[in-house]
Amino acid sequence: MEIVVFGAGSLGSLVGGVLARAHEVTLVGRPDHVDALRSDGLRVTGQLEAHVTPSATTDGRDLAAELAVVTVKAADTPTAADALATGTFDAALSLQNGMGNEAILADALESPVLAGTATYGALRREPGVVDCTGLGEVVVGPRDDSHSPLATRVGNAFQEAGLETTVADDIPRRLWEKLAVNAAINPVTALADADNGAILDPPAADVAHAAARETARVARGAGISLTDEAAVGAVSQVARDTAANTSSMRQDVRAGRRTEIDAINGYVVDRAEELGLAVPTNRVLASLIRTWERSNELR
Repeated sequence: MEIVVFGAGSLGSLVGGVLARAHEVTLVGRPDHVDALRSDGLRVTGQLEAHVTPSATTDGRDLAAELAVVTVKAADTPTAADALATGTFDAALSLQNGMGNEAILADALESPVLAGTATYGALRREPGVVDCTGLGEVVVGPRDDSHSPLATRVGNAFQEAGLETTVADDIPRRLWEKLAVNAAINPVTALADADNGAILDPPAADVAHAAARETARVARGAGISLTDEAAVGAVSQVARDTAANTSSMRQDVRAGRRTEIDAINGYVVDRAEELGLAVPTNRVLASLIRTWERSNELR
């Protein structure tokens, strides 16, 4: 399969690197990373290993492929959508954090847009090198509760390359569950400057579980069947599986980059306001991260 991975950061490089073991892949990334890829290829290290030579470019416009996999930060989704709209694709798949990315892509693209989640741990060590810090799973499916032959085709392509992949017909619930996990783990580990495993025990666990329960409550208000127990259970499972990992938001804070707080805890707060629900933990976490961003002139 011909695949473009738009956003060759940590996760995008890992997914793209593994896919390149079996498919024709083009990575769209930053200049230093692209230069390294063109010179020496991409090395995947850690719990998955590969040395591949995908195509690489800094310009995501006017590309053509069977599939575009979008892995940019949520704030960059409109820019990615505009660039991808200049190309030709049979389908697009969002493997991004936060909510609302698929709708932005669907508004800009003529091709169908699939939704997905990825729980692989990834850390780009240096230009041209990405470390798989934890094994996980990719889940793909249509944006509504339906069966999709297109999603099955994409899932088979991922599985063929060696990525553990599930094709699901309940993606809306899975996206909200993923949001609960991100709302619990990302801001707490970023603010505490701690590995994911820190939220397995009090006092961090108390804050993380409260954020997850609030997210589940908002999901139910939006018509999604997600229990508090399922949300908290998912948080605990991911924290155990990725205990030694650095969350994406912690990586952003350490690097002095703007985070995805608006599409994670901020999204929970916004939807809660629409539904007349109280989400004090998510509100506090969003406020603290946004305060850090403002103090560093990132927003």
